[in-house]
Parts: sequence; structure tokens; C-alpha cells
Amino acid sequence: MRLIFTVVAMALLGALGWFLVHIIPASGMLVDLEPMLVGECRRVDIAPGTEDVTIDPELGLAFISAADRRGWYNETDGGGVNPKNGIYTLSLDGSDTVTRVSPYIKGFLPHGISLWRGDNGAKRLFVVNHPPSGGEIVEIFDVGAAGALTHLDSVSFDAMHSPNDVVGVGPRQFYATNDRGYEEGVMATLEAYMALPFSSVAYFDGENGAIAAKSMTYANGINISADGATVYVAEFLKRRIAVFDRDAQTGGLNKRGVIKVNTGPDNIEVAKDGALWVAGHTKAFEFLAHAKDASAIAPSHVVRIDPQTGDNRDMFISTEGEINASSAGAVWDDTLIVGAVFDGHVMVCPIG
Repeated sequence: MRLIFTVVAMALLGALGWFLVHIIPASGMLVDLEPMLVGECRRVDIAPGTEDVTIDPELGLAFISAADRRGWYNETDGGGVNPKNGIYTLSLDGSDTVTRVSPYIKGFLPHGISLWRGDNGAKRLFVVNHPPSGGEIVEIFDVGAAGALTHLDSVSFDAMHSPNDVVGVGPRQFYATNDRGYEEGVMATLEAYMALPFSSVAYFDGENGAIAAKSMTYANGINISADGATVYVAEFLKRRIAVFDRDAQTGGLNKRGVIKVNTGPDNIEVAKDGALWVAGHTKAFEFLAHAKDASAIAPSHVVRIDPQTGDNRDMFISTEGEINASSAGAVWDDTLIVGAVFDGHVMVCPIG
């Protein structure tokens, strides 16, 4: 009996220690946030769930992935999707013109997006799609005049089982993050609440897909340097960005190191100066409360990271519900656009 008691006590102490070391820091419980820049921004309504944003400076447009994911998140949507789901553009000329540019796709529930530009001027928009009928898909669109999208292809493969974000590296080649290793059962619960490293990055070479990197802790946003040599992956539950050297010929990834982030990183955008702009969920438990209840406030936080030095600078903070649960911070020249997981608007902010 004494041995059993000792084993149980040690297990409980171990679990408590793990919680103190891993979960409390990941939750941001001890972080103080003060509003920054939000008072200078304007709100532009788009459609529910402006989860990812990327900018095309040549067209002067921001592409915005919008999906009403609160019902989907809480499993109360009956398996349907909001007809407003889609890809939108926001004009950056000051007019704030919003246009839906994606064609009709049955059961479209877009998530992470990526704009790829070819040497010949061709452009593709890659979009993670979670159709309620099942399966996980990356949709590939041609980008035409004024940002109009023409659907080209739907790609799925076994190694891409829980995609969150995508980055295009060719006309039909891409990396996608699997934010979970387990999707249900005891292991899924342990993975989420014990911050276990079971998520991964998958690579599709245009014909076949496979795992390119594993042993990650809730792999979330992903992006690539302008020269194509470095891949950045947000590890939400570790509050860090994993940095990989990329073999452009094989698609292979070799981990170089990590950059600590002062938030729970979501999507990553790479500015023209090479800096990483990362939106995140600094208060994880407040994010979870907001996911369940739209009236619960979840802070928004955007940071700028120098990938050479790892220096983090706070650029945008909202604590009063101006925009909740920021998931994207896209910047070009003197404009920052902040998107959110559940809110139906973006914030357009002057910077510089």
C-alpha cells in the first residue's frame, strides 16, 4: 500500500511540475498587456472569422480568408457552413473596398492561406479547406486581374491530416502544418493539455506528399523567407518559432533553431525587409473562453521579429475587444492589417 501511495504521489507531483513548467507559461497567465496602436486603427467589416491575411503589394490588395468557425469549433453548426465563407480582398488604396473573389465551392471552410509568385509573373493562392463532408484539402487558385480567383486544383494526401496553415513554394508545391498528432481520444487530450510534441509539417512536391518535420508542439502558422531557403513554423504551445533550413530540390527541412516569442504564435507573415510579423494569443485561457462565448474578450497581440537576432517588438495590442483573438498581422509599407479567428472584421492600422 505504501508503495502504491508513493507512486501515486510521485505521479501527481510530476503532473503538477509539468503544469507549472509548461502550461502556465504557455497560457500567458502571468503576462501583462497594455494597449498599443489600436486607437489609431480603423475597423473594416469583412465576414465572420478573418483568420488569415496576406498582402499582394503589386495589386495593392490584402487577401483575407474568412470562415464562420465558431459553430464549427463548438460543433453546433449541424455540419453546414456559412454562405459568407470565402476569400475576400481588401483594397489598400484607402477606400477599404471589400470584394469576395473566391468562386463557389460546396462546403468551403477556408483556414490558412498563402500567396505564391512565380518568376514568370504567375500567382497562386493556396488555401487550407476543412469541408464538413470530411477530408482535409489544400485548394489551389490562379490569381487573376483585380485578385479574382479561378480554382485550379484540390490536393489531399494522408500525411496532411490536420492542416492549419500552408505556404506555397511552387505552382503546385507547398508545405502545410498539422497542428495535432492525435485528433480524438485520450492522446488528443494529453497532447493539448500537456503540450506534447506530436504535430508536424507535411510537404507536397506536386505529385506526392510526406512528413517533412515532426516532433513539434501545436504547429500553427508557416511561412518562408523571400529567397526560399528558410522555413518558419509557429509552435503555439511553446511560444516560439521553429526555424528550418530548406533543401529546395528535395523539399527537406533541417531544423536550425528556435526563436522565442512573447505570445502564443498563430500565423506568420514575412515583410519585404525579411522581418516576421506574428499575431498571437497571449492569454490562452481567455482565447478558449472567447471561442465558446463571443461576448468574452480575448486579447489581440501582434509582434515584429527580427529573424537574425530574435528580437521581439510589440506592434499592436488590443485588450478591450476592439478585435478579439488575433490570428494574422500582415504588413506592407506603412499599413498593418490584423485579422482574427472569430471576429468578422479586420483592423487597418498605420505604422512606420
